[in-house]
Amino acid sequence: MTVALQAKAYKMALLLAFFTIIYNIIEGLVSTYFGFDDESLVLFGFGIDSFVEVVSGFGILQMILRIKNNPCSSQSKIEVRALKITGYSFYALVVGLVVSAGLEVYEKHHPVTTVWGIFISIVSIIVMIELYKTKVSLGKRLNSEPIIADGRCTLVCVYMSIILLVSSLIYRYTGFAWLDVLGALGLAWFSFTEGREALEKAEGKKCCCHKD
Repeated sequence: MTVALQAKAYKMALLLAFFTIIYNIIEGLVSTYFGFDDESLVLFGFGIDSFVEVVSGFGILQMILRIKNNPCSSQSKIEVRALKITGYSFYALVVGLVVSAGLEVYEKHHPVTTVWGIFISIVSIIVMIELYKTKVSLGKRLNSEPIIADGRCTLVCVYMSIILLVSSLIYRYTGFAWLDVLGALGLAWFSFTEGREALEKAEGKKCCCHKD
């Protein structure tokens, strides 16, 4: 790859990082608002997850800037700090989701509607799949394992969106109240794995995102 093409590819990687941050902010605001308004725990939790992803996104942005200047450099203090904040935030989200799910079961609570959960999850699946393909493609062009790994980690967001979609759809057409609880627990599981991987990466370990 020529220097000009490499510079163009890194510029695209930076734009994708900025887009990911902005998208997650918007998704977080919309999801938490409608999750609270519709009394849907899984949608509200999905929104909180998006805000945690914003912190992670700033770490990714810093990572791209670093490897652009020196591909063989080690993690910066900013990246490590972002990873630690991300990891502990995901753990806090897990606790919140599990406790809230328990309260929902105890109080026999169910959402008012899950229409917005269906809509938001479909949009998220489409956006995250495109981000996954584009980031991995860019990473391969740049021969950059960190960028490829970031793209593969985007698949976790796809899985969480699928959980939101499935739980929202089934509740919508069956009225089975516990689907909101099960969906929230599904998000809690993926939040736990993301938190663990973020803390492992902060310690310099590779996460499962590096694997095909």
